[in-house]
Amino acid sequence: MAQGPLIILSGPAGAGKSTVVSRLLHEDGLPLRRSISVTTRDRRPGEKDGEDYYFWTREKFEAEKSAGAFIECATVHGQYYGTPRSEVDPYRARGIGVIMVIDVEGAAQVRLKYPDAITVFLKAPSFEEYRRRMLLRTENEATIERRLETARRELERTHEYEHVLVSDQVEATVAQLHDLIARKGARG
Repeated sequence: MAQGPLIILSGPAGAGKSTVVSRLLHEDGLPLRRSISVTTRDRRPGEKDGEDYYFWTREKFEAEKSAGAFIECATVHGQYYGTPRSEVDPYRARGIGVIMVIDVEGAAQVRLKYPDAITVFLKAPSFEEYRRRMLLRTENEATIERRLETARRELERTHEYEHVLVSDQVEATVAQLHDLIARKGARG
């Protein structure tokens, strides 16, 4: 059985990563799952442990990191984030593709360990669109400014990715990502 592809999807807050991946996973035709990351940040309203993230204490995260449990991990906005190996390797071995929605730092770590990964950077059509999308989340101004500064730094790293998609029309972006995975994932 061929190993499932590994897809790394990165992009600034407000790029539409969650929306695009959610729609992609509801399409038929691709044996694909999203890896679930671990975080030490507080849950946002509506988030579920084990579905959106695994919400761990800092102590548990640090212990697992010391034990080598993570493919990648980083500190973002003062919180730990990481992807456990158990969310990727067993599925790929069974021929199931795994899409990792991770930041640019995590993506750089994963590329070193998985050079066969398909790397995709998702960005909004304009910088002003990030602010508009963040305002829809009703985040406070200080949080928005911090995230916009992070977005500027992340956008400077688009050249590190094989593919860059603009998330303007959700359905079109989902179709582009689906086609990309179907084409590139077939290389095995």
